[in-house]
Amino acid sequence: MSQVSQTGLQSSWLYAFWKFSRPHTIYGTSLSVLGVYVIAIALTNSDFPFPNSYSLLSLLGAWVACLSGNIYIVGLNQLQDVEIDKINKPHLPVASGEFSQRTGEIIVIITGVLALGLSWLLGPFLFAMVAISLTIGTAYSLEPIRLKRFPFWAAICIFSVRGAVVNLGLFLHFSWVLQAQQSIPLAVWTLTCFILVFTIAIAIFKDIPDMEGDRQYNITTFTLKLGKEAVFNLSRWLLTFCYAGMILIGILGFTQVNSILFITVHFVLLGLMWWYTQQTDLEEKSSITTAYKFIWKLFYLEYLVFPISCLLG
Repeated sequence: MSQVSQTGLQSSWLYAFWKFSRPHTIYGTSLSVLGVYVIAIALTNSDFPFPNSYSLLSLLGAWVACLSGNIYIVGLNQLQDVEIDKINKPHLPVASGEFSQRTGEIIVIITGVLALGLSWLLGPFLFAMVAISLTIGTAYSLEPIRLKRFPFWAAICIFSVRGAVVNLGLFLHFSWVLQAQQSIPLAVWTLTCFILVFTIAIAIFKDIPDMEGDRQYNITTFTLKLGKEAVFNLSRWLLTFCYAGMILIGILGFTQVNSILFITVHFVLLGLMWWYTQQTDLEEKSSITTAYKFIWKLFYLEYLVFPISCLLG
């Protein structure tokens, strides 16, 4: 086989692996690790503005452990949803045939072991966070529990991991690394509550473009129960509640943030969210998917806005 062909096969495999890892979740995980690290430094006044090498190595290790856990969770879900994904997400590598079932299983096993093993070496709080996340992710996808069949429990799984487990676990881990006090400050609770509610909006919105496959394979979702327009509007009002809450907190000055920046940015993001979603056509799957991706971008932004506000507070 020529070198060009080998290079093409490698790049094709890497691209399939990138799709398998669900890039939008990788971005979210990466930003949450970095964002909470910056918040921990800002609120504990540790190593700012020049973190030491041990602190940075701990950040890198936590990032790799969390990414591995992320790939385990989304990969396991794909292995269980092959037939559904052939309808809802035919571009995913197991559903499309780019990866065999066996290849997917090997990736899931390796990333799961890596996540648990690395987090065990790095500290008790990180290990607890990763172990709880993987346990919930497994219960979400795997028979006989398979909580994703039930809309309430499916939503609980998603927002409990993204909202509570990740933010609180990472802050406790980085506080432990920085040898700071282990109590969780109000700012971190504020971010956690915001992400909790925001993730509920993501959890229910994500099923809107997947109605057909879910219906055929008896995956009960809020979209099938309430209708896509009701779920779409509920998601927007949940996001509105998130941003309105942040604006109010900024006005009242409850947390250690730069109030002017905090209020201004969240007000702008609230207006942008309504302007963008008003243009969504619920009869077009591509339009709904675009809106879903936009909501994820708002999610990413919070892990930039909040840490910067803490640093400048």
